[in-house]
Formats: sequence, structure tokens, C-alpha cells
Amino acid sequence: MSDICPQDYIDFAHALADASGAAIRRHFRTPVSVEDKADASPVTVADREAEAAMRTMIAERYPAHGVVGEEFGNRDEGANEVWVLDPIDGTRAFIAGKPLFGTLIALLRQGRPLLGIIDQPVLGERWIGAAGRASLFCGERIETRSCAGIDGALLNTTSPDLFHGADREAFGRVSACVRDALYGGDCYAYGLLAAGHIDLVVEAGLKTYDYCALVPVVEGAGGCISDWQGNALGAGSDGRVIAAGDRRVHAGALELLSGGTN
Repeated sequence: MSDICPQDYIDFAHALADASGAAIRRHFRTPVSVEDKADASPVTVADREAEAAMRTMIAERYPAHGVVGEEFGNRDEGANEVWVLDPIDGTRAFIAGKPLFGTLIALLRQGRPLLGIIDQPVLGERWIGAAGRASLFCGERIETRSCAGIDGALLNTTSPDLFHGADREAFGRVSACVRDALYGGDCYAYGLLAAGHIDLVVEAGLKTYDYCALVPVVEGAGGCISDWQGNALGAGSDGRVIAAGDRRVHAGALELLSGGTN
């Protein structure tokens, strides 16, 4: 990515995460009511309050910027610069009182991620990646770890039940070849990958607000993240995502996903 993210945007993204986190912490492990949206995914008052707080701040600070949000839809999504918000990625974990969810904040420039934050407001953990800069975890530089091949990789995915049909078969080829596979975590797994704790994440069915913030975080830590064909992720991607800390693991997983053997 040739752009260098301005510091003003980075500072503002931190402010967005602070505001979102304050809203979320008020409701964590409290008896919040749960509603089902049209796609059968759950939503709570915490999701809505967190996104509303961020959207208000964006409208006041950058009125010409677009917004894509999970809970309140899109505004000016064709703008040159667009904020992409998922107030709680992992609402089911939030409802269950598990602190393995996160707030995702991305800034797109011409459809490509320029900046991304993964924020875990209960644990006080925050990853940030920005074009032209190294990724940070709680203010400290992070790097993905080396892994010589997929047979030595630690794989994570949110749930194998999210894969269907040919995607399920493709994921099965990958999971059969890795050293070990873990489940759960939503966006938190990508933060762990960027910090060098796991080697591979493979998922399908993600929305724009689920993956855009992950790209700068993973890439700024030295990792690879793409769709299942190896293409760069952006606003028009199909929701099939593969992230790896080592390019050798990324290449091996891509081959398996396409039907090859490793």
C-alpha cells in the first residue's frame, strides 16, 4: 500500500475506540436484552450505543467521509474515504460474558483499508495497523511469527459451522493438514496472529465490516491477508478470508483451499 496514514486519522480512530469501549463496558455481563436481526444474528443495546457514539463523532469531525456500519447501515459509502464500523464483532461471545469479542474500526481510501483497529474494551487490549507504519499492540510494536509450513501451523476459525458446501470441504482440507486447530474468537484471533501467537486464520461469510479493519493490523505486523484466491481485500471482496503470519503458510493454505494437495 503506497499511502501513508496521517497521524490525525490514527489519533481520531483511537478516540472512536475509546468512545465505543465506554459504551460497551457499561453493558458487559449485565442482563441485556437480545434481539435477532433479519439475518438471524443477535444485537444488543451495547452494539447500538457503541456504533451510534462513533457515527456521531465521525459526522462532527469528518462530515465528508462516508460510513459503513453493521447496525445503522451506510452513508455516502461511495466517498473517497469511508469509515467501516463493527461495534461488537462477536456479539454472541459478548452476550455469553466471554471477553473474546472486539470493536472493529477501519478507514478505507478508495475502497482499500488505510487504517484498522481491533479493540477489546474489557481486557484493555488494542491493536492498530496503519498504512506505512508498523502495527502496534497496546502501544508496542508487534510481529507475526515464522512458521515453515502448514503442517506446523496453529489454525483458528470462529466456527466450522460457518462453512457450507464447497467452502466446508475446502476448510476441511486445510484443517486436516495443520498441527492443531482452535475455534472461537472472531476478530480477536487476527490480533493474536498479528502478535505472533497463532499462524493461520481461515473464514468465510464475512461482511465488509468484519474484515476491513483486520487488513492493516495483519499486514503491518508482517503477515499476509487476502481472499481465498490470494487477492487483496477491499470493499468488494466476497467475504472469504485467509490470514497467515508467514507467507509459506499462506501459500500452502491457498493451495489447499483451491483443491490442491500440500
